[in-house]
Amino acid sequence: MDPTYIRHLELLGFERRFFPRHHYVYMFLVKWSDLSEKLVYRKYPEIHTFHKSLKEMFPIEAGDIDPKDRIIPSLPAPKWFDNQKTTENRQGTLAEYCHSLLNLPPKISRCQLLLDFFQVRPDDEIPPSSHPFKRNETYLMSKDRSRNNTSEISGPIILETYRAISDYSKNSKREVDLSAGDMLEIIEKNPNGWWFCQCESRRGWVPASYLEPLEGPDEAEEPEPNYEGELYETIKAYTATQEDEFTLQAGEIIEVIHKLLDGWWVVRSGHPKLLNLSSCGYVIPLRVTWSKIML
Repeated sequence: MDPTYIRHLELLGFERRFFPRHHYVYMFLVKWSDLSEKLVYRKYPEIHTFHKSLKEMFPIEAGDIDPKDRIIPSLPAPKWFDNQKTTENRQGTLAEYCHSLLNLPPKISRCQLLLDFFQVRPDDEIPPSSHPFKRNETYLMSKDRSRNNTSEISGPIILETYRAISDYSKNSKREVDLSAGDMLEIIEKNPNGWWFCQCESRRGWVPASYLEPLEGPDEAEEPEPNYEGELYETIKAYTATQEDEFTLQAGEIIEVIHKLLDGWWVVRSGHPKLLNLSSCGYVIPLRVTWSKIML
């Protein structure tokens, strides 16, 4: 089996942290060749130290022997003191640097030094304790941000807060256990129904169907479904297991009227007043309370 390598490296933004002292860390999404995805955090000085080590390992490609041979991208040295403005402005350069790294020849882009640097560390999955009075602030970078466009930085992102509606026991170390009533901050919503979240000092994936949204003290309202749906054909039979689900046979034509982020879809089949629920992989199921789907 070929050794695992990084197939995608993306800068998501940065966090402003207050414990054990005020500092900034950059957030990277690392996608590996084994199809795993990891979120890692790195300070800029350590990124630059890695960069210098990479140049020492490949002096020809770094242009140390002949500048014309340089293919390793440049990276500015850290400033004596980092503030929020310098951290923001550096994002475009750092995003380009990451993109250039993975486009280098495999002997560099898949070298052990690079792979080790972006491996998940214990404090990536279990971040340091937060400040007793100040919460970490997350700043996400715009997807279309370029090096010379500094107006696309988002303000501090207050991550969405969700509540666990029932207990959940993790099945892998990449997931987190949930207890009913736990409050979680959502970092990433994957369309497959799994969300990456933070619960106190724990980070990991949880099934979105175990969560319900909050907006301050009140629950967020679901957007009204669009009842002019799309037609789908079932590819295999599905037997309902809950009262708010619908049994389907293979080959049935159904109308999808609302797609939920937890992987369930609200569908209509047969009588136009009847709304049904089915499940992902059959034609993509839906679980919603009847109060949301009554016509």
